[in-house]
Amino acid sequence: MAKKQDLNLSLFAFDNYVGEIICGVDEAGRGPLAGPVFAAAVILDPARPIVGLRDSKKLSEASRDALALEIKDRAIAWAIAECSENEIDQLNILHASMLAMRRAVEALKTIPTLALIDGNRCPVMAIRSEAIIKGDDKVPAISAASILAKTARDAALLVLHAQYPNYAFDQHKGYPTALHLERLQLHGVSPVHRKSYAPVRALLNAG
Repeated sequence: MAKKQDLNLSLFAFDNYVGEIICGVDEAGRGPLAGPVFAAAVILDPARPIVGLRDSKKLSEASRDALALEIKDRAIAWAIAECSENEIDQLNILHASMLAMRRAVEALKTIPTLALIDGNRCPVMAIRSEAIIKGDDKVPAISAASILAKTARDAALLVLHAQYPNYAFDQHKGYPTALHLERLQLHGVSPVHRKSYAPVRALLNAG
């Protein structure tokens, strides 16, 4: 019999989920050298299905933006939260991601009974949770959370680009691309860079 994480899940697909108020939870922005890490939680409405939900990384920017609007319109509840660069440096990125996910769940206007989390770890929360590996491409509610987290973070990096145009955040969204590393070497570490990340820390130590 296939394990749950190996199945193509849909909301309320399993007998033990009947009667549960399920929220999908995912994060965006663990890898970048700059900017906050974002998380989202979504409770989908089975009566208002959304076509095209999948892992946000497999969607075009235009598709993500369109789906994000549809999710916000059709979901029973949704929330987006973040952890700042300072929190990431203090806690480490894993714990900051867990905290952002917990904040998103706790911000939902409808209280869920079960959180389905993308990945292999769950944040400590007041409600029950279950981790589902690659859930962002299997569970529609997690896919929706993935899309909201990704679009929110991309929008935040455009704001950071306006504040720190030398770093081209609008192009790489903070990820350690060749362009970003070049700008980091040229202009030094900005206030929104994650100082605990190796390329940033190396520059600080050298300086």
